[in-house]
Amino acid sequence: MTSPTDPHHPHARPWLAHYEQNVPHDFQPTPHTLPALLQRTAQEYPKHTALTFIGARTSYATLFKQAQQLAAALQKMGVKPGDRVSVMLPNCPQFVISFFGVLSAGAVVVNTSPLYTPHELEHQLNDSGSETLIIMDMFYPRYLEIQGRVPVKRVLVTGIQDALSFPKNKLYPIKARKDGTWVEVKPQGHVLNLMKVIDSQTAYPAAVDIQPQDVALLQYTGGTTGVPKGAMLTHQNLVANAEQSRLWMGDLRVGQETTLAAIPFFHVYGMTVAMNLSVLMAANMVLIPNARDIKMVLSEIQKSKATLFPGVPTLYNAINNHPDTPRYDLSSIRACISGSAPLLLETAHKFKWITKGANLVEGYGLTESSPVTHVNPIFGEQQEGSIGLPLPGVDALIMDDDGQPVPVGERGELWVSGPQVMKGYWQRPDETARVIVDKDGKRWLKTGDIATMDERGFFRIVDRKKDLIIAGGYNIYPREVEEVLMMHPAVLEAAAVGVPDEYRGESVHAVLALKPGQTVTEQEIRDFCRAELSAYKVPRSVEFREELPKTAALKILRRQLADEARERILAQRAEKNLPHDS
Repeated sequence: MTSPTDPHHPHARPWLAHYEQNVPHDFQPTPHTLPALLQRTAQEYPKHTALTFIGARTSYATLFKQAQQLAAALQKMGVKPGDRVSVMLPNCPQFVISFFGVLSAGAVVVNTSPLYTPHELEHQLNDSGSETLIIMDMFYPRYLEIQGRVPVKRVLVTGIQDALSFPKNKLYPIKARKDGTWVEVKPQGHVLNLMKVIDSQTAYPAAVDIQPQDVALLQYTGGTTGVPKGAMLTHQNLVANAEQSRLWMGDLRVGQETTLAAIPFFHVYGMTVAMNLSVLMAANMVLIPNARDIKMVLSEIQKSKATLFPGVPTLYNAINNHPDTPRYDLSSIRACISGSAPLLLETAHKFKWITKGANLVEGYGLTESSPVTHVNPIFGEQQEGSIGLPLPGVDALIMDDDGQPVPVGERGELWVSGPQVMKGYWQRPDETARVIVDKDGKRWLKTGDIATMDERGFFRIVDRKKDLIIAGGYNIYPREVEEVLMMHPAVLEAAAVGVPDEYRGESVHAVLALKPGQTVTEQEIRDFCRAELSAYKVPRSVEFREELPKTAALKILRRQLADEARERILAQRAEKNLPHDS
């Protein structure tokens, strides 16, 4: 039985009245594990293409077989249920094989970003206790720098060439050598070739009792704000979120969709909406190993006639402004859910025009919720600037600092509850207790995001608690400033951060990347903002860069920009206070 839709009811779900007709109001997750999900699809659609990678195709039957072979090999090597296996791969067939192979052995996948420095890799391997590492050959030198300081006992290495068909598999090493990116890793001792290990395995893995509530994934989060923590996501969490996403996109056709998989699978958003949802739907995943290669993204959309294109705002923005975009036919795309960062209105409108009608809608989630909790209706009523409505099975509240609901329309912290909420943080019960609370018989995740809910149940993220800029006692939310900055015709990307101000405590500092061929001065930017913002919100300083730093999932690193700006300002102050030579 669902709660009333009156927004003023203490247990209200006003959003239900604005669901699309084919989206159910209630949701009960299927008690499946991820290996069972792949097995079912492989049995029902064995000949359907599961993976397309630079022209090479892998069927669901072959994908399942290779995952089983890897599971058996890992068991022979001594990998036991519950052991952690770090996977440091870009989007390529070996990632999908490794993910399902590790899980089929009863072990836990530890997603490991290929962008990690040796220091970051060392922390994650030690924190997770990973004794097995599956890694791309080009990243292997980073492991060599730390190999004596981590618990890794076995390394399975693979390369892009291992996933290519003839003659590309022979040509790739030649090109890589020419480009200076070739790294040759010779198997020896505890270092093995991943695909040779898989191909040499003929036995099925030993049966393992895997339960839906078992941890499937350690997904590290918080790296830009403190020591990264491993969110423990269970099979149930990840399967449920894929199912919820499927229900939200009610017109999906089993066995007929093609997903453009550019957002990285080692990021939980890409894992859920590009990989696991595709397996659930028997869709063809077109794998893009480097999302920054916009020409490849455009080419693969046109060649594959991709229908689904989950992404992040910076990716859609890059497509909107790439000079080659008009040469490609992107009209096959029907739906796109944008996550990981706020979707600016200009980006959504231009992308819909470029693709001749693709619905690009903003969603919301976080690592701790597997990740999706809210999405705008794909084809129904949408609210510009809103993260949309809670998915089926999700409850959401806006709470004050005392843990009490705030009136409709007022700001507070967003709390969410649902089957996709994590089990907790790996070996950090104190950190878990700070964000997971029990209230009214439910487990709630305190997101740390400041949000509002309107009368109809549409939610808006105002900003992160920790990104709030306080200038002269006034609260300034960076997103509001960034929306205005992005309205300027010369601006491609924008971030607003707080920097030390001797008089006001903090002031707004804008960091901008301009569109190709565009020029604008700092004063012109400030004048533009002054016409749209209250005086205390106008940036006091403006910095121009060729591009803004981003995570592997193409999310702008606002915290890094803030830290760099603050360090520079403090250094300048210190220099001013130094005594001058006579």
